[in-house]
Amino acid sequence: MFIHRILIGAAGLCGAAGVALSAAAAHAAGANLGIAASFLLAHAPVFLAVGLVGANRPMLLATGALLLGVLLFCGDLLMRDYAGTRLFPMAAPAGGTIMILGWLGIAASALWPIRPGR
Repeated sequence: MFIHRILIGAAGLCGAAGVALSAAAAHAAGANLGIAASFLLAHAPVFLAVGLVGANRPMLLATGALLLGVLLFCGDLLMRDYAGTRLFPMAAPAGGTIMILGWLGIAASALWPIRPGR
């Protein structure tokens, strides 16, 4: 499925960006760089696992929410450090909330039956 390729690509990009931002945080004064790096590195394995193994529809939706939340949260933190402005008002809290909902969605996806052959 195409969504699996997107998730695998997102995993690679999140992992690479997380490592690069970790290095930048070690040498720069930006307080948000390390936080963004940690979130990217923590979520990259989730995207890779779901992309490789596959999942039921609720888990795919929840993983999509995680990806959106990570992009909003980390994007806002990086905009603050590099551009001196926000992505948009309340972007980081919205991203954090979406990530929480994504993780709850992943937990709830365990309640859905697994169809044979999937």
